[in-house]
This record gives sequence, structure tokens and C-alpha cells, in this order.
Amino acid sequence: MRRVKVAALLGAVMMLASSGLVSAQVAYDTPFATSITYQNVSANEADVQFAFRNEKSSTAINVNRKVPANAGSSLFVGGLTAETEKLPEGFQGSAVLSANQPIVATLVQIPQPNTSPVKNRPLSNGFNSASSSVLLATVLKNKFNTTSVFSVQNAETNSPIDITVKLFDADNPANPPITIGETNIPVGAAKYFDMGKLGQVTANVFNGSATVTAVQSGTPTPANIVASVMELSTSSVAAKAFEGVTSGGSKIFMATALCDMFAQKQRTAYAVQNNGTATANITVKYSNGINQTAAIDPGKKASMVACDAPGMAAGFSGAATIESVGADIVVIGKAFSQPATPGFETAFLGEKAGSPKLALPYVRWTNDAAYNAGGPQRTFIAIQNVGAAAATNVTVKYLDNVGNVLGTHTIPSIAASAKANSTPVDATPTTPADAAKLLEFGTPKANANSAFGGSVILEAPGGQLIAIARVASKTTDGIQVAEDANGIAVQ
Repeated sequence: MRRVKVAALLGAVMMLASSGLVSAQVAYDTPFATSITYQNVSANEADVQFAFRNEKSSTAINVNRKVPANAGSSLFVGGLTAETEKLPEGFQGSAVLSANQPIVATLVQIPQPNTSPVKNRPLSNGFNSASSSVLLATVLKNKFNTTSVFSVQNAETNSPIDITVKLFDADNPANPPITIGETNIPVGAAKYFDMGKLGQVTANVFNGSATVTAVQSGTPTPANIVASVMELSTSSVAAKAFEGVTSGGSKIFMATALCDMFAQKQRTAYAVQNNGTATANITVKYSNGINQTAAIDPGKKASMVACDAPGMAAGFSGAATIESVGADIVVIGKAFSQPATPGFETAFLGEKAGSPKLALPYVRWTNDAAYNAGGPQRTFIAIQNVGAAAATNVTVKYLDNVGNVLGTHTIPSIAASAKANSTPVDATPTTPADAAKLLEFGTPKANANSAFGGSVILEAPGGQLIAIARVASKTTDGIQVAEDANGIAVQ
């Protein structure tokens, strides 16, 4: 069985609701319930098992589902009703997905209740590999009116683990790292760290990064872990999420770069973390030829804002490549608007390499009237060619929740380092009847069984691509919010 580790804020709604926080008006105090969207990327039906474990618990609650070939589906953790599947009140934990076919997964954190003023849905991907060291390029406490909550999951198969977290202060680089230890985390279970409540972080404000290392409990033997982060506003409805990175690189690709683009004047910023032992001299190379440089000490981070690059003009929409000399780096990208729009704050990973085939388990679209009235979401896909030559005949296939291809968007060519964009309505319908389904892609109106579920397979034979899906929605008063998820490489 293939295992996908999911270190995420599963079922946090039950924990937070029991603390009387349901009526909270800011993201940090808002309950979330998780929907796991998962995609079968094989040509055969998949039997999928979800093994849920409460924080640091060795006891698993198992849930089984089937998903057709090439199909995408979802499991709403807060909607499990069968007695053998129900998660306990106050559940906050992790999950391991196992299947007899290759699968990928994206977690969607849904604010609770549905009337919550927090409308954004933080997104993060599951993992199909792990490492004894994980890097978190940005960790915050009351910085930029935001506080981080991160979880670390034991990805071993037969041993509990001990972990060490080191927090590096970006605002005060001379300060030694803050070190936090945790022991005896069971197989498949996770430990949570709320920066707003950690006693070891004595400062009222912290802006930095983190490294997490693991060993098998009571031994010096390295152990496998994965991690994910949610960043939650302490003053507004903004919420976003991203995954921990297991290793850095000397060249990192960013599929989207913006400076005062679109009506909201969207911008991107890159949190660049040095995970080496020497100074990292970095150059951000934007696809319009503009460059931006910085020197970053070991373990520290720098923030690179596209609009701050010398010579950058408003109205830029492209991609970027970040090169480092002296040390490897990891990068988290963020998109935001200027002036700030509460809720329009996204997070995505920089990528070390591309793939000829990518999957996006969570893609949605709806008509103008429903979208503008605060209805279903819309997904905008940014695709960057990170290969040395042009990628030709790039196909973006939009599949319903039982694996039918409703439409295909063919992009004739994407130049090296350049990007292209795709949405469901850019696709050519497979049949005339599919045109209407693409207008409501991923919603019950587009699926024969009246269920949610829509996914994408992106291919460029012989090419090297990365992608970011920006999932946007509007509040009832017309304000657009959004969050990002990276495309997942498929073997």
C-alpha cells in the first residue's frame, strides 16, 4: 500500500469549538474543519485507507473509501457519521493515507461555522516522502499581525521519535536559536506547536524560521518526519498554510511573481531561508529581466518583495528563479494585495525541480453571478516551465469526480523560465454537454452524482513544469480572498 503522510491541522474545529471560540472574529481564534481532497492518478480503481491519530496518540481510527481511476474525491473530517469512523470531540491530529494505487492529496481547512467571517480556506499538500530534517522558512508570533501554528508528524513505520525544534530570529540575527524538544511521538502521530502559546518564545513578537530534526526515541538514529504550517492573522480574517521542506537547493523556481497586478494590486514576497553553514548570496531573477540580491547568514531568512526590486514596474505578472551561491536555500512564496485586503494572503512553496506530469487534486469553478455573490470558488493555475528549452503541447486536463475528462486546455508552447495560465473555462470541452460542466467545474452541478470533486492532470512530454493553483472566492460584500497550493509531481 502506498502511504501519503498528512501532517496537518485535522479536525481542529472540535478542539477550538470546545474552548468557546466559535464566535471569534479573527483567523487565529477561528475553528477549522479539514476536508482531505485526494486524487487517484492511476488507470485503476483505488482502495484508500485513512488512519487518523489524535495528537501524540498511538491509536488509529481507520476510514476506508474507493475512488475511480483518474478521479478526485474528498473526505470531510467533520462529516464522518458512522460510529466506527467518528473522530473524538476535541480531535487535533494527523492522518496517513494508504492506497493500492498511486494517490496525491491536498488538505482544505474550512472555517467554522459556515457563517464565520473568515472565508479563506488554507491549503497544504500531503507528502509521499519524508526526511530526518524539515525546514520551515517562516515562523511568526504576532509579527505582521500573524501567528504560526505548525505540526510535526512521525513518518516512521515502527518506532516512536524524539524531535528538536530550533527557532532562528530573523529580526535579531545575533540571538542564538531557541531550542524546543519533544519526546515519544508515536508512529503516524503529530505534535503541534502554537507560537502564540510556546513558553520558550518569551518575546511578544517573533519573526524567524525553524529547523526540525528527529531521531528514533532514545537513540541517535535519524528518523523520518514531515511538517506543515498555518499562518493565522491575529487582527483580521487572513489565513494560509504551507508544507515544510525536507531539503534546500542552489536554484529555486517560483511559478508566480507579481507587482501591483490586477485590480487588487497583487504583489508577491519570497521568504528565503539559508539552510547551510555559510552565507548565502542570492539573486532573484524575474522573468522580465529584473534582478534582486541579498546576503543571508546561516539559518536566517530574508524577505524579497517583487515591487522592491530595482527597476521593477507596476503591472508585472510573471515568474522567478532564485539562485544561491555559498549555501542551499528554501523559499516560501506569498501573494498579497497593496493596500492589504484581509483574507487575500496566500502561501506556496518554491520548487527545486520540475516534472513532465503534475496533479492538482482541488480545482473549482463557478459562474459569474454565483462567484460574485460569495458562492463557490474559482481556481487559477499558474504554470512555469523550469526546463532549459521551450515546453510544447502542454495539456491541462480537467477531470470530474469519477475520472471523466470534461475538457482539455492545450498550450502550444511555454518558453524556458516563462509561465502560462489556465482555468476550466480555457479548456476545450470533450463533448458539447461538457461546456456547461466546465462552467461549474468541481461542484455538484458538474458531477453526475451531485457531489463535489474536480481535479487536474497537467502534462508536458519531455518538459519540466511546476504549477500553483490559486483558489479564490469572494465574500458576500464582494472582497476577493485566496490561497495557493502547489502542483504535485506524478511518476
